[in-house]
Amino acid sequence: MISIESVRKQFPMLSQLMHGKPLIYFDSAATTQKPQSVIDAMSSFYETRYGTVHRAVYELAARSTAEYDLARQKVQHFLHAKHLEEIVFTKGTTESINLVASSFGRAFINAGDEVLISETEHHANIVPWQMMCAERGAILQVIPCNEKGEIDLTAFEDLLSDKTKIVALAHIANSTGTIHPIKQIIQRAHVKGAKVLIDGAQSVSHQNIDVQDLDADFFVFSGHKAYGPTGIGVLYGKKELLDVLPPYQGGGDMVDEVRFEKTTYQKSPLKFEAGTPPIAEVIGLGAAIDFIESLGREKVAFHEHTLLAYATEKLQGVEGLRIIGMAANKGPIISFVIQGVHPLDLGTMLSLKGVAVRTGHMCAQPTLRKYGLTSMTRISFGVYNNIQEIDYFMQALNEVLLLLRPSM
Repeated sequence: MISIESVRKQFPMLSQLMHGKPLIYFDSAATTQKPQSVIDAMSSFYETRYGTVHRAVYELAARSTAEYDLARQKVQHFLHAKHLEEIVFTKGTTESINLVASSFGRAFINAGDEVLISETEHHANIVPWQMMCAERGAILQVIPCNEKGEIDLTAFEDLLSDKTKIVALAHIANSTGTIHPIKQIIQRAHVKGAKVLIDGAQSVSHQNIDVQDLDADFFVFSGHKAYGPTGIGVLYGKKELLDVLPPYQGGGDMVDEVRFEKTTYQKSPLKFEAGTPPIAEVIGLGAAIDFIESLGREKVAFHEHTLLAYATEKLQGVEGLRIIGMAANKGPIISFVIQGVHPLDLGTMLSLKGVAVRTGHMCAQPTLRKYGLTSMTRISFGVYNNIQEIDYFMQALNEVLLLLRPSM
């Protein structure tokens, strides 16, 4: 068991007040709060060890390079990747997907080829593929989901063909919380010769990820959704794929030799890391991984599932409330709408009571259209949340509903 009180003490933001009320932070799917160890790692680096990486021989640069490289090793072990060269640092999940769409598209996608995504993807796993397909003359195919938010595997099988070059899919949908059967999907895609990219932004801090066991070709995530800083993300790619993909950007550190006639490039991962990297953010990500590993992801998953089940039961007792996405297998995310109540009004009123929730289209407008919506409210949990916070949230919700729909 995890000592939640001990965990909460490590997060300075959780002692803050919002509108004079204790902060109840239920928006971890958007971004997580940061433990003191992450804050200290970045601050200490800037204060005592700051230097550039891969570019100089003086002691500060050597220390920075060693610490930077150690963080890459931590990510490798975190994802159970086979090779260190398979870990590429990016700005976040969005840039990781754009990198693959651009580089994979140039290398392997031709006119008439197809890309498969699901009906419940985040915009970051839709728009880059649309752009690439428009450039390459390829076709974007959409895998339908049922009313519970689960992928229709029969329809997926029907859409898979020899024209399918890549399947791009969220592990956990940020809008509905559905955990998709990605291992099964990867296996079926590989039978057709298609590659698979998994968007792990919503899963990597909540459950164990083994990219070798999954046999994922690409796996991406953001540091800020895993208790780390913003501005840093990860692209895992199989070494044999990264070796043949062209660079995404040009600049310093990604080159081997530059001549006006021709430039040659470094091998992965440096080939994809043009320019001075976000050194402190990489070190902060390493500290975040240490924090997650110290808790044990199996224990984290158990705790968060307990919160999910408890909150789901409580919300189902609210008159006029409809949960969007009731899949059998879900991550710690609950999205809902309430009859006669606009999500923006609800979120504003809850904020006045110290409760932070997400409202709007969740960067998943096609998903909301599927359910006939333009906006909804979402609560999502991190390891620092507890049952008492859910009870307070329910009390605040009922008080707000008395004001927003007094006739009911």
